[in-house]
Amino acid sequence: MDNYPDLIHIPFNHSFIKELFSPSLPYSLSGSYEPGYWAILQGNMMILQVGEAMPALPFGELPVWLTTPATVLEIGLWRGRPLRIFGLDSSAVIQPPFMAEALNAPVQTVDNATLGICGLARQILHWEGQSRFCSLCGGRTLPFSREWGRHCSLCSARQFPKISPCAIVLVRRDDEVLLVRNAAWPTGRYSLTAGFLGLGESLEECAAREVKEETGIDICDITYVGSQSWPFPSQVMVGFVANYAGGELVVDYKELEDARWFPVSNLPTLPPTRSIARRIIDSFCC
Repeated sequence: MDNYPDLIHIPFNHSFIKELFSPSLPYSLSGSYEPGYWAILQGNMMILQVGEAMPALPFGELPVWLTTPATVLEIGLWRGRPLRIFGLDSSAVIQPPFMAEALNAPVQTVDNATLGICGLARQILHWEGQSRFCSLCGGRTLPFSREWGRHCSLCSARQFPKISPCAIVLVRRDDEVLLVRNAAWPTGRYSLTAGFLGLGESLEECAAREVKEETGIDICDITYVGSQSWPFPSQVMVGFVANYAGGELVVDYKELEDARWFPVSNLPTLPPTRSIARRIIDSFCC
């Protein structure tokens, strides 16, 4: 599951689902009872069915306790059968033979295609939940007919899915790399400096600013290396490598728990291999 050929073909990008998923027109609701697959999200958790092999998307009729909402969204065909998605109430208790697994679980038990389609479903459900009312006048919004977007029923203003770009950067100094730690991460885990794009910035400027603000380090030779769709809840991580240009390490403890230079021969616990952070580290530190 972690054999990724390059920095483009990594989980949550379309490369892992394009051969299995045929998208339909947005908001296309099925009026038939044709059996199909279900991508069910409970917050950040995928609801999967346990079988003889690895956990997979539920198929066919759902059990009574797994109540579907009034509106279920059908988003296309998965493996040639209808794919329907919905969000499950946080109070619902998952019962066998179903299980819940986080999209960003430390250990992945599903195949990359299942992970990818559930990530897409989470982004769609997030967009649906955030776009029901117009941000200009508060009117109820209605879907477009042929693309992911909504227009206001009162003022006709249009809005489209909001993807938040983030720069993430590996900083190198001789045989060392700069890694940071967030207090919310699992014990001992370090990763790359990252942050959201600011108004008026290029992504390279964002990468340099985030490193400077969080660690006091100046960087140069900022080079783009790849990107990853990141459904937590709706981001795109834009990856860079850069070289140390100067400055002393000064940790911003309002943002980080720690930041250090690590020799590439003795790296700490790193993020899972499905993340672009780990792919960059593995590609440029080995």
